[in-house]
Amino acid sequence: MRGMFEAPAITAADKPALYRELASQVQGLLHGERNLIANAANFSALVFNTLPDISWCGFYFAEGDGLVVGPFQGKPACVRIARGRGVCGAAALSRQTQLVPDVAAFPDHIYCDGAAQSEVVVPLVRADGSLLGVWDVDSHRLARFDEDDAHGMEMLCTAFMKALG
Repeated sequence: MRGMFEAPAITAADKPALYRELASQVQGLLHGERNLIANAANFSALVFNTLPDISWCGFYFAEGDGLVVGPFQGKPACVRIARGRGVCGAAALSRQTQLVPDVAAFPDHIYCDGAAQSEVVVPLVRADGSLLGVWDVDSHRLARFDEDDAHGMEMLCTAFMKALG
């Protein structure tokens, strides 16, 4: 039985270093565990409690023709999203990270939280090319996310997918 995971305070001076430290913590937190729900829950909690100005973060998993909400941190979320709809659906369909500095400017944005102003979504693609789902992070701050955040979130998601095996 594993004990409690305690993440040390991140001391990074810039975003790339912050994400490298956080990815190392993700690896430690998920080490030896392959359960999707357990890892997704702990991953969401770690990111939510580490990164500043995050209002919601969590997973949407592929199911049928769309996405269904998985473990997350923040206010209650939309339960189902059609593939291709909103930022999450666009990431699922294109298999490319979506960086949205102003969600009001994104065509067909779905407002699960009316106060959300910016978002980054990373598709989670298995080694066989199939879609597991997407990792979604929102902020109430306009332009909260930049390219460093998008690359950092991709790095975190790579560590998450590796933990699943």
